[in-house]
Amino acid sequence: MRKIIGFIVYFSLITITSAAENVLRISTTTSTENSGLLEVLNPVFAQQAKARLEVIAVGTGKALKLAENGDVDVVFVHAPEAEIKFVNAGFGINRQAVMHNDFVILGAKADIAGLKQAQNISAALIKLHQNKVEFVSRGDDSGTHKKELSLWGSVKIQPQGAHYISAGQGMGAVLTMANEKQAYTLSDRGTYLAYKDKLDLEIVFAGSEKLFNPYHIMAVNPAKHPHVNYALAQEYIAFVTSAAAQKIIANYKRAGEQLFYPDAVIISNEE
Repeated sequence: MRKIIGFIVYFSLITITSAAENVLRISTTTSTENSGLLEVLNPVFAQQAKARLEVIAVGTGKALKLAENGDVDVVFVHAPEAEIKFVNAGFGINRQAVMHNDFVILGAKADIAGLKQAQNISAALIKLHQNKVEFVSRGDDSGTHKKELSLWGSVKIQPQGAHYISAGQGMGAVLTMANEKQAYTLSDRGTYLAYKDKLDLEIVFAGSEKLFNPYHIMAVNPAKHPHVNYALAQEYIAFVTSAAAQKIIANYKRAGEQLFYPDAVIISNEE
């Protein structure tokens, strides 16, 4: 009997401890994780809120699915059309702009498809298609993959064939694969800059308005999933859109280059 009572007390204490612990579950893109940004941003919030943050870094499609299922409390991604659809379906609320960077096309220094001479993104994509050069696609329903498919669609090209490699991997793994093959790929600039020293690839096309890459954050709707930590999610959203966090984002650099640009608060160069 004493042993049974002991077990009951033990498991009761575990339950109480778990309930008392302030945990925030975040689903986000591999780009925010691979870039290293969350490693400097999240500890500040964790200390401020006396909370533990659990981050699941996957493609945007999977990140939104986790949120839709109520497996996380907040979602931080970069695929505006999918985000709006998610919010309109009632799964997400309080969608806020956080930051942006841009997408770039990477390739070997030789640039055998001649993308450096392309006048615009459409010409660059047509060159890739006509030259049948190896191109490594994320192929994972991520924000980057969604952007890539929309770009191909804008020039009415459906990429296929042995030269078009669908990796089904995160951005870091795709960069490594493209580097090994000396192939072309589409990357967000932040992850590329974070991996730049490990790669023998360079930017062969950039600068188009169509390559703009905005990031938003939103809370999972407690009306859909009452168990979510909505209060802490709201606190986290308020934090990442605050002047203090936006300054951290603006000041975050790799090899002297800024990876993301704040969108919630204007941060001057003097700050």
